[in-house]
Amino acid sequence: MKNLSNISLIFLMLVLSALLGCNGERTFNSAGMAEPGRADGFTPGMARRPLTSAPATMPAAHARPTSVAASKSNQLKISRIYPAPEFALIQMDKVMPKEVGLKKPFDYSIRVTNLTNTTLTNVMVAEELSGNFKYTSSEPTAKENATNLVWKIDSLGPRASEQILVSGMATDTKPLELSTTVVTHFVPAYSVVKVIEPLLELTQTAPNQVTTCDQIPVDFMITNSGTGSARNVKFTATLSEGLKTPNGKSELALDIGTLAEKRSRRFRAKLQAAKTGKYVSKAVVSATGLKDVSQKSTIIVGQPVLALTKTGTEKQYVGRPVVYEITVTNESDAPARDTVVKDIIPTGVTSLKTTAGAKLYHSRELVWQLGTLEPKTSKKVYISYVPTREGTVADKTSVTAYCVDRATASAETSVAGVSGVLLEVIDVEDPVKVGSTTMYEVKVTNQGSTPATGIYITCNLQDNIRYVSSHGKTAGSIEGNVLKFAPLANLAPKTEATWGVVVQAIKPADTHFKATMNTEQLSRQVEETETTHLYK
Repeated sequence: MKNLSNISLIFLMLVLSALLGCNGERTFNSAGMAEPGRADGFTPGMARRPLTSAPATMPAAHARPTSVAASKSNQLKISRIYPAPEFALIQMDKVMPKEVGLKKPFDYSIRVTNLTNTTLTNVMVAEELSGNFKYTSSEPTAKENATNLVWKIDSLGPRASEQILVSGMATDTKPLELSTTVVTHFVPAYSVVKVIEPLLELTQTAPNQVTTCDQIPVDFMITNSGTGSARNVKFTATLSEGLKTPNGKSELALDIGTLAEKRSRRFRAKLQAAKTGKYVSKAVVSATGLKDVSQKSTIIVGQPVLALTKTGTEKQYVGRPVVYEITVTNESDAPARDTVVKDIIPTGVTSLKTTAGAKLYHSRELVWQLGTLEPKTSKKVYISYVPTREGTVADKTSVTAYCVDRATASAETSVAGVSGVLLEVIDVEDPVKVGSTTMYEVKVTNQGSTPATGIYITCNLQDNIRYVSSHGKTAGSIEGNVLKFAPLANLAPKTEATWGVVVQAIKPADTHFKATMNTEQLSRQVEETETTHLYK
């Protein structure tokens, strides 16, 4: 309804009177305002309506003005506290002029203040108008009828105020009677019960692949992702057969107690596998009315197995390079970490060459750091050097890795010497006069690294020269035009042997002196010819 009826207003006044405990008639001073100390709320001449009893929730007490004061200006202020000063909820301050001119517009204000620290709702301010007051407007706008104005304040915050400004004029010279009342609900007593729903979540994290030598780190995280605390939280995990804790237990258990909302608890278990294989495990966390099971974790426990092979030159000559190929193979399904290859270099070699990445320690230990060798893969390295003496060269290699038994391999090379003999023939004199003698020098030099043995020298003479004599390392004998020297048993490396042959020129011509050499090391003979001019 747009306007309150007279009956509704009367009912409102009765309720206010009951709340305020009004028990007296109102009198007015010469200015037309209520006198201090008297209960307000009745119009002049209205019969007093005594209350039979006070409300059960409120003591029977008078609501009286806290102050009525005239300022030096033409103003008067009236203040009231509702429902009573002892139970202060709301204060009304009304400021009016002491006197106004006939039919002259004027304003007055009503201020309502919340005296509590709690929001008040549905505050009703009612203004009963005098019959000789002509209402023109208000801010905020009031609900009105012929004799009443009502303002409703839906919500008034703690210690907050609302002001109402009323405009109007007096229509005759009788005193204006303007009566204000305020009604508010009592402050409700709220009780708040928190509704919680804790929720446990368990995660489990473990490495996918380890070795039998590893301690297996398994991480667990328990989270309360719900609201409110989870109480009596307990964690258990039964390990797969073959998995144990460091102290030999096959079960993990932890009493966590209370886990607050949005909080987590982390912990790590270190396990050991007794043998290779696949291990599947899960864990459970529970609390009062709650339970969660982690996802399954699969751990593959392997044992790396390395194989080492070595191939190379089986036979070689002194001074020629020897090459070895070293192959490391991971024959298992588990990676071999920290793989290291070591090769022991034999003595009596020089000109060392290796695959990149090798490091030399203590002059003879060659090391390759190969890192992780993945399952079913191989890695090759090479080494070469030059033997400096005859004999057998033995090269030994080993490979190690984390959690792997040491593997070894070796290779041998038979090193032979090279005699490298050189045959030279020179004539001491050229040309030679017929009838004169001259000498040919036969020289054999061992340029190799090993002794030359069984050296045979043979010389062929043409018809235009005649054998006279011979000398040298071994004795010679002539048969026709062929001179043969006894064999030289041994010629050491870097040494030489010489023989001399004296001949006489018989007739003018160019003669050819040929020397032939055989040794036990040569597969075919070596020939050398020297030409000499004979003249008359």
